[in-house]
Amino acid sequence: MPGTNILYAQSGGVTPVINATAASVIETAREYPDDFGTVYGAADGIIGALEERLIDTSSFSADDLVALGQTPGGVFGSCRYKLKSLDDNRREYERLVAVLDAHDIGTFLYNGGNDSADTAFKISRMAEELGYPLRALGVPKTIDNDLVVTDNCPGFGSVAKYVNVSILEASLDVMSMSSSSTKVFIMEVMGRHAGWIAAAAGLARRGEGDPPQIILFPEVPFDREAFCAAVERSVTTHGYCSVVVSEGARDAEGTFLADAGTTDAFGHKQLGGVAPVVAGIVGHELGHKVHWAVCDYLQRSARHIASATDVAHARAVGRAAVEFARAGQTGVMPVIRRTSDEPYAWTIASAPLGDIANREKTLPADYISADGFGITDKARRYLEPLIRGEDYPPYDEHGLPEYFRPTLEPVPARLDPFTPA
Repeated sequence: MPGTNILYAQSGGVTPVINATAASVIETAREYPDDFGTVYGAADGIIGALEERLIDTSSFSADDLVALGQTPGGVFGSCRYKLKSLDDNRREYERLVAVLDAHDIGTFLYNGGNDSADTAFKISRMAEELGYPLRALGVPKTIDNDLVVTDNCPGFGSVAKYVNVSILEASLDVMSMSSSSTKVFIMEVMGRHAGWIAAAAGLARRGEGDPPQIILFPEVPFDREAFCAAVERSVTTHGYCSVVVSEGARDAEGTFLADAGTTDAFGHKQLGGVAPVVAGIVGHELGHKVHWAVCDYLQRSARHIASATDVAHARAVGRAAVEFARAGQTGVMPVIRRTSDEPYAWTIASAPLGDIANREKTLPADYISADGFGITDKARRYLEPLIRGEDYPPYDEHGLPEYFRPTLEPVPARLDPFTPA
């Protein structure tokens, strides 16, 4: 029989709502005391699991869990670390089994994106091959919204809301000064291969001439001449131009405009910043005064403006993961199924990790306008419900959000020290 304890870990870049999932996991497990014991959080993701740095969440009060769910970042710590196959690195899998066994852990929940789904899938297969009774599940999150099978990914809706508000407010600033100062504003958003975040910024454009006038997607090869012509048309017509560019914008040969020539721990290209590159093109080709901004970590940590829909999604997948594990499921991930656009309705289903791991959902062609610089009505119907509603955190007497920042001490180790490869 599987152990009664749960190990929950966060992986990859965090989101404004990943801790809402964590809180939901803990709260749901506590509803089933006959089935689950302690919920441990792995410090720094899978690395902490391998190093046996486990956080006992039993001391978290009900109020603590409410506060946790309203806090950005990853409370237990995250990491970018990809497990190799069992054949390539059996040592790490055997160590993981030893840690799980030492702490009576029978459920492993890995909260992350594509690479994390792959890790959870490998662990589920490892447990079967090594004969360890384990329910290993992935739990979705990624601001890039690029997981297949699920309608959308927890974290994306809040980032989409943030970039909409940001491009709208910045554009009002530029508009007010454009007659004598800056005429072009460029805002860079995340999205290495998939333009979901860039597309979401297009929701701010509700009428002719509204910003952003131009969106640059990874899915549409950058055409320098067409881009400059579009900028000039906007400046001539509206007095200014606001541009949203995905970090993954690339030329016709597939080369990232901002390729820094390095890779991260997952083997992904490191990008050096595309906004200044595009700003340089505008300045050189058109001579307009241009300002640029990079949303970077701001977009994925903006819990103060989270989408209520997104928070509901994040909590729902956390609850479902525990309930799926309770039902004996393994090698699966809870996913969001949309049942209606208007009124917006959705439910949670179970999907095999093998159908999700290492696959990527890019922006459909029919979500991009014919000129390649905007979004279609079909994209709006998909995107708009995801940014609805507000879920503000409480603010203290000093005017700052009251975020949960506990002191987390790992439980005493029961095994010898271990260093991941």
